[in-house]
Amino acid sequence: MSELIADVSQFAKRLDAAWSIETSSLWSIDNAARGQCGVTSLVVQDLFGGHILKTSLPEGLHFYNFIAGHRFDLTACQFTHALDYQDTPSSREEAMSDTSPAQYRALRSGLGLPVKD
Repeated sequence: MSELIADVSQFAKRLDAAWSIETSSLWSIDNAARGQCGVTSLVVQDLFGGHILKTSLPEGLHFYNFIAGHRFDLTACQFTHALDYQDTPSSREEAMSDTSPAQYRALRSGLGLPVKD
């Protein structure tokens, strides 16, 4: 388990450099994680498996991952407050509805991963 956490933590460090206006229209230099939850949850699932979960927020759905019994929210840093996670099961299709195929490809490319549709 500690190896998984270390792997996900290392991956999380790469995200800040990969997030851009091409991966989310809400991106800004001051808050690079803003609007990246759907696309990030998809790529995290590609690499680490597990499930995509969601929490309803006033501004819309927030997506994150559940892998090997642990919640991983690699875009939580976009919020100024702690979230009250609902951990509602979601799907790739629902997470994709929060992003676009072009943004998904841009994030994979920005991370140096093979681009897939």
